[in-house]
Amino acid sequence: MKKLIVVKVGTSSLTEKDGSLAKDRAADVIRQICDLKDEGHRVVLVSSGAIAAGFRSLGYGSRPQTIAAKQASAAVGQGLLLEEYNKCLEARGYVGAQILLTRDDFADRRRYTNAFNAMEILIKKGAVPIINENDTIAVDELKLGDNDTLASQVAAMLHADLLILLTDVAGLYTGNPSKDPTAKRIPVVEKITSEIRALAGDAGSFVGTGGMITKIRGASLATKAGVPVFICSSHDADSIKTAVSGEGEGTLFKAEDSLRTRLQWMAFYSHSAGNLYIDNGAAEAVTVKEKSLLPAGIRAAEGDFKAGDVVKVFRCESHEYLGLGVVNYSKDELLRVMEMAQNGSAGNFGEAINRDNWVSMVDE
Repeated sequence: MKKLIVVKVGTSSLTEKDGSLAKDRAADVIRQICDLKDEGHRVVLVSSGAIAAGFRSLGYGSRPQTIAAKQASAAVGQGLLLEEYNKCLEARGYVGAQILLTRDDFADRRRYTNAFNAMEILIKKGAVPIINENDTIAVDELKLGDNDTLASQVAAMLHADLLILLTDVAGLYTGNPSKDPTAKRIPVVEKITSEIRALAGDAGSFVGTGGMITKIRGASLATKAGVPVFICSSHDADSIKTAVSGEGEGTLFKAEDSLRTRLQWMAFYSHSAGNLYIDNGAAEAVTVKEKSLLPAGIRAAEGDFKAGDVVKVFRCESHEYLGLGVVNYSKDELLRVMEMAQNGSAGNFGEAINRDNWVSMVDE
């Protein structure tokens, strides 16, 4: 079966001990991608490494630590990194296409659609989209775990058949394998639970911006969108190819039922315009009975939202996050309807959030 595969390679997998770009590792990543394309698979690469590729050209002796210096290094390194990748791709008859994204490109529905359409054409034409955060202008995206989240968002957007997260350890373990000799690798995760999240440690290599916890968060997003995730070591021979064939050493996170595209965008990328706090009866209705949210069950509303906006919904007593949905009233309208419904006023009050516009965020 020919697959659409998203591969994420992190900074620690592309750098030497001094933090500079390891060109031989970049070439090996491309070699494996080309082998997969020769077999008929479609591949998208989400790559870190721009800062590593650029900081020495600016005269830094080691990877810089300030935001401004990282941004300047990324500005130089993006071109150098893509040049390295394209050189290897062209030797095999393929072409790479650089795409720089920020979180806002996913949060804005029009930009989200434009990015999807561009990537779809590139993939159909046989190119390899090479995606990175737009580090030169996006301050927030330089924080912990940026490209793990980005890769998961891209995989979800494209409805990929597999997301491969390359790192410097061979999957998720019962403990930290570098410190605990009894730690055992977990080959398959059926569902990401609080116990699974607790197994992930702190950020890893100093040259990167993420650790196992960010990969678990990314895997949670992708699997909820229906995309299975395989975490494995970039140092294993042919790790990308063996992950696709199912023979790799790592941890497979199984996909859950896929959300419809509209609900997927709402769940993962949309900005919330406000919060609703509901009583226990309404909480049971939306989370257990799978009913719409009625105004009578809402106890409080926050934010300056209008009809058609996305709002988050919490349990009133515990502030437990239950889910989010498209609200059918503005805040002022909703407050009036809430008061009328709770006072027993006659009238047919419409749903605050219809079930078809609701996404649950409660772990089963």
